[in-house]
Amino acid sequence: MKKAIILLSLGLFWTSCQTKKTNASTEEQLLQNAQQIHLNTTTLDTHDDINVNYFTDTLNYTQNTNTQVNLPKMEQGALDVAWFIVYTGQGDLNKKGYKKAAENAQAKFDAIHRLVKEYAPNKIGLAVSSKDVDSLQKIGKKVAMIGVENAYPLGENLNEVKRYFDLGARYMSLAHNGHNQFSDSNTGEFDNTAKHNGISELGKKVIDSMNYYGIMVDISHPSKEAIRQTIAHSKAPIIASHSAARALSDHPRNLDDEQLQWVKQSNGVVQTVALALFVNKEKHEKYQQALKNLENPEDMKALAALKKEFPPVDVADFVDQIDYIKNKIGIDHVGISSDFDGGGGVEGWEDASQTFNVTLELVRRGYNEEEIAKIWSGNLLRVLDETAKVASELQKAK
Repeated sequence: MKKAIILLSLGLFWTSCQTKKTNASTEEQLLQNAQQIHLNTTTLDTHDDINVNYFTDTLNYTQNTNTQVNLPKMEQGALDVAWFIVYTGQGDLNKKGYKKAAENAQAKFDAIHRLVKEYAPNKIGLAVSSKDVDSLQKIGKKVAMIGVENAYPLGENLNEVKRYFDLGARYMSLAHNGHNQFSDSNTGEFDNTAKHNGISELGKKVIDSMNYYGIMVDISHPSKEAIRQTIAHSKAPIIASHSAARALSDHPRNLDDEQLQWVKQSNGVVQTVALALFVNKEKHEKYQQALKNLENPEDMKALAALKKEFPPVDVADFVDQIDYIKNKIGIDHVGISSDFDGGGGVEGWEDASQTFNVTLELVRRGYNEEEIAKIWSGNLLRVLDETAKVASELQKAK
């Protein structure tokens, strides 16, 4: 069960910094309301990168490691579900490249399995369905789920899709930063390149296999045309596991209004990402430049003065993104991701221990408990369930 120890210590910093209008008559009432909602809600973060060096017998997530996510931080912030990511950077499109990528991916699958089976089986379990999430929470455990960032390690072997499913993968992106054998990447917008003008024939077959087995298709890194073709080809709703709205922060990794509508039409969900550059590029760059010019970054007084003049991207900016996506495509199509340990984190939500501050800001904006439950986990788990249903139907029809 969640522990009430989160609460005042996490909320006070953010409460003291914000002055937005709320439906609560006092800050104390607002804080109490937010705490209760946070404790009642299944909080789910769809993107937490991992480093296998923190999954060993002597150094692992049972300890308060020097990472943004670990079990002590999840407990302190009452973060219930962390999607640990099997990420592989883009390499050469040949047998040697595929082999190296496959080894990297397998090492990360193995690390996650060690956490739930060897290091902390009494504290965290692996979920592969929404029912598993519910069951693990009922017995007081945190929940691990697995996403695959970049299908590149599959090589050209479509049988690997089922093996990844059997290992627990429940979402996968066709590409990351760099075009691969399956899909063009968003990075083509920087250098005006494309390999497939969208997705390849092999990419279509991977989507077919993901639909067949029940792995959600993630569109966070491919190019705009690849995203369009992926959504058109997939029989199941898609997700953007860690993206934001381009209208608020102009970056090729973010989704423009047209893409947001495509997600809605697929009945999918955009997991808004708390990565400062993607949340508010202009504000982030001004802060970073000011920080670069600071003579002594260790001078706390000088740093406080800098932040007053050039404030960093914060939780309020992050919830601005949630507001925007909700207003554009509806409350049923927006969720939350951090990209912790992969560059993510904003002032007020710098690691999993500060997760409550997101709920607090949502309450401050007037979101009710039902809406917050959808944003934190309900929408994403709905897509997971719908993907599983499509898979079942496809398997029966074979």
